[in-house]
Amino acid sequence: QQQQQQQQQHSVCHFKHQQVELKASDELAEMPIVSQEKRTTVMLRNVPIDYTREMLLTTLDAEGFSGMYDFVYLPIHIKTKACLGYALVNLETPDAVQSFWKAFDGYAKWAVPSKTIGKVTWGGPHQGLMALIERYRNSPAMHPTIPESCKPLIFENGRRSRLPPPTKLPITPQTCSAVG
Repeated sequence: QQQQQQQQQHSVCHFKHQQVELKASDELAEMPIVSQEKRTTVMLRNVPIDYTREMLLTTLDAEGFSGMYDFVYLPIHIKTKACLGYALVNLETPDAVQSFWKAFDGYAKWAVPSKTIGKVTWGGPHQGLMALIERYRNSPAMHPTIPESCKPLIFENGRRSRLPPPTKLPITPQTCSAVG
């Protein structure tokens, strides 16, 4: 019985080339436990507010990261259509994270005139592609009224793909608030 409880408390999830340990608990069910050396989700802060998702993708690719990320989300304010100044990016490997951090921490070569200086931090609390998919697939950001250009994107083999369908209808976004 004790062995069965231990098996229920921990399981391993395999996705692509990543292996994450899942720990079952009331508050953290299905939440991956990822060591710092295996983290792949970063937040790029100080993105100019007039940046679009397409501009961000172009910037990532121009800096040599084409095919190295599998999730990108640039939250956009619904009413003003301005980005909120940060983006979540999941890199495919921890090695890619190191390169990304070096390239974008202190970044200033934005596609639009801006005095902002990029800052890279760890994304959290959701870490890794599977955690991000589970976080966003039912979020207001995926509501049918949200333009496709404002939604999170996933990539498979460097090609754009859609998040899996929601498991429930996403809540309608507030008309005067941010999406995300």
